[in-house]
Amino acid sequence: MEPVPTEPVTPSTPRPVRWPTLVQGWHQLTFLHWPVAPERVAGLLPAGTRPDTLDGVTYVGLVPFLLRRTGLGPGPGLPYLGTFCETNVRLYSVDEQGRRGVVFRSLDATRLLSVLAGRLGVRLPYLWSAMRLRHEGDLITYTCRRRRPAAASRAVVRIGPPIAEPSPLEHFLTARWGLHVTWHGRTAHLPNEHAPWPLRRAELLDLDDELVAAAGLSAPQGPPVSVLYSPGVKVRFGVPTLLGHHR
Repeated sequence: MEPVPTEPVTPSTPRPVRWPTLVQGWHQLTFLHWPVAPERVAGLLPAGTRPDTLDGVTYVGLVPFLLRRTGLGPGPGLPYLGTFCETNVRLYSVDEQGRRGVVFRSLDATRLLSVLAGRLGVRLPYLWSAMRLRHEGDLITYTCRRRRPAAASRAVVRIGPPIAEPSPLEHFLTARWGLHVTWHGRTAHLPNEHAPWPLRRAELLDLDDELVAAAGLSAPQGPPVSVLYSPGVKVRFGVPTLLGHHR
């Protein structure tokens, strides 16, 4: 049997969500990325997936942001309980159906209820942390201090001009329409949809991070190869599907 081709990288979702199971707003995001050899991270991905690559390279991402109005179903989301800071460490994956996705190695969040719901419901590696986002003019500062096991991160970014046409790498790192997660010993794909990312150039002024290494990856060596900022998008998640693999 011939392998299923990998879906193209597109700025708009290739699979519209018909029945929303979860809504969120992702706001004031910074995307920091470093290249990594695919064989270095293949063992960290769920069964039935492989590292997604561009020109033979895959990437590890550190993404701090403000999450607003998380809620179940198609509703407007919760204004207080559904709003909190989050920082994730992520890898990029492709499954046996050719669907590109994100694999979260860790997700630090300030809202304990959301941490528990994410860990127990979707089986995502959420961790309860103290976090802060400070936005002053064109500068934005993210701080995170994980409670257990202890780890911290601080990033200072200067926001630059809008990007009229993102490069192939910038599309590859941001245009992701689902996630892969190990769920009760099986691999699940959870689709999402949102408007194309409004991306801006950004400059990393300072970074002191322990989260990437704490996620089982090599600590970043040197500056990131891509630094992007986005004011954000509203997101809808669909119904998960299971792959035919166990781990």
